[in-house]
Amino acid sequence: MSENNEPFYITTAISYPNGRPHIGHAYEAIATDVMARFQRARGREVRLITGTDEHGLKMFQTARDQGRATIDLADEMSGYFREMYAKLNISYDNFMRTSDAAHHAASQAIWKAMEANGDLYLDRYEGWYSVRDEAFYDESELTDGEGGIRLSPQGTPVEWTVEESWFFRLSKYQDRLLALYNEHPDFIRPESRRNEVLRFVEGGLKDLSVSRTSFDWGVPVPGSPGHVMYVWVDALTTYLSGLGYPDPASDFGTFWPANIHMIGKDIVRFHTVYWPAFLMSANLPLPKQVFGHGFLLNRGEKMSKSLGNVVDPMALADRFGVDALRYYLLREVSFGQDGSYSAEAIVRTANADLANSFGNLAQRSLSMIFKNLDGELSADYAPAQDDIDLLADLADMAAVRLPHEFGQLAFSVGIEDWIRAVFACNQYVDTQAPWTLRKTDPERMRAVLMTLFRAVRTLAIAIRPVVPAAADKLLDQMGIADDARDFAALTDKDWFAKLVASGFKVGQPVPIFPRLELPADEIGGEGEA
Repeated sequence: MSENNEPFYITTAISYPNGRPHIGHAYEAIATDVMARFQRARGREVRLITGTDEHGLKMFQTARDQGRATIDLADEMSGYFREMYAKLNISYDNFMRTSDAAHHAASQAIWKAMEANGDLYLDRYEGWYSVRDEAFYDESELTDGEGGIRLSPQGTPVEWTVEESWFFRLSKYQDRLLALYNEHPDFIRPESRRNEVLRFVEGGLKDLSVSRTSFDWGVPVPGSPGHVMYVWVDALTTYLSGLGYPDPASDFGTFWPANIHMIGKDIVRFHTVYWPAFLMSANLPLPKQVFGHGFLLNRGEKMSKSLGNVVDPMALADRFGVDALRYYLLREVSFGQDGSYSAEAIVRTANADLANSFGNLAQRSLSMIFKNLDGELSADYAPAQDDIDLLADLADMAAVRLPHEFGQLAFSVGIEDWIRAVFACNQYVDTQAPWTLRKTDPERMRAVLMTLFRAVRTLAIAIRPVVPAAADKLLDQMGIADDARDFAALTDKDWFAKLVASGFKVGQPVPIFPRLELPADEIGGEGEA
């Protein structure tokens, strides 16, 4: 079976819903969705799983402070993330909440598997714990903050915690983890994240506390009353429960192991040290890759509620359009690195690339066919070398160059190649000047316009994973069937003749990318890398 026929499984990080989602959540969701749509367009059966990580001390304390049931708060917070995914056109297959009964069953199943392997034991935990990170830290990792407060590497306060706890024998897996990283260098990407993890594991691993007794909001530890699972055991298992684990007849049997876990760089340790160790212990296959992307920063700072600089992606989508926002984030930010954004930059990029370049190309191409040829398409024309060369370059971009870059998660590089092809098409229009040919050489004008129709279709299909709604709106106007919009359709040499034979006629085109205006009130301010 070739790679293009194999099932493909991709996940976002399971978000902790401590309020409304911010633009960083949107960035990760959009990138994951583009990869999923891209793989579907290549003909692969895809599962995209996301959800919310609702357990842990933070959610319990917040609900307690608000005088409400914890599940009520979790329902509200999780709902905000569902709204964001709907607004941003995220094509997920399952939204798994850690409070779901099916997830509890999956978490208890992997716990029992680790226990059966002799990797869990009961002891007493004494150490530093960050409630905000839901993470344990060694003394050597801490720094001193104002007022004598100890701080984690993430800058969050830690507190000394003492309680009975189940421990996972993480130290047992140090050598196996190092072998994993060395034998599979692409397991952790980009390389800078891999190097950080290597240094951490080479420094020595201590056994990990994996249960809590100071609160009861979590997955109960099987056979151990009063204990709930450490939130990261629970949260990471969502990647299994979202597929139906432990039932081998479910999607789990088809799609696991995951092809890519898409996560923020601040939680790489959990996904590349703890998670593979848990899976090794449970005798389950490991994911093929964990990709730790960078942050979108606002005024040079990571966004957080405590800093009051969180940007609502729904407001950006309402103001600038969903597809314009999706395109901007993947065009302007090199995936894997920290990035910058601003209202001005979104407007500038959307207008330059989408409205002025691609949108204008599509609009004037279809308009000229509508006005000069009464909307009629024809295949009986003699293409010139310029026509052949242009379409050959576009075919290579759409079938080879862009797919190669997208397959490596180099979205900005692939989009750069796409926009160069758009520029080439606009240059072709200016050079051929069909408005002049209309008077001097109508047959040549017809060949040019048919070439442009073919070119616009190729460009729309290639960029469709990034701007799905706009691309579909354009392809609708071009008479391209819903089932003829994937990458396989680009290899169909008879598609144009069949469309002509169907009698389809181009109507008065409707613009797909309106020009944007910078709002008087700036949304979110300038972001800086």
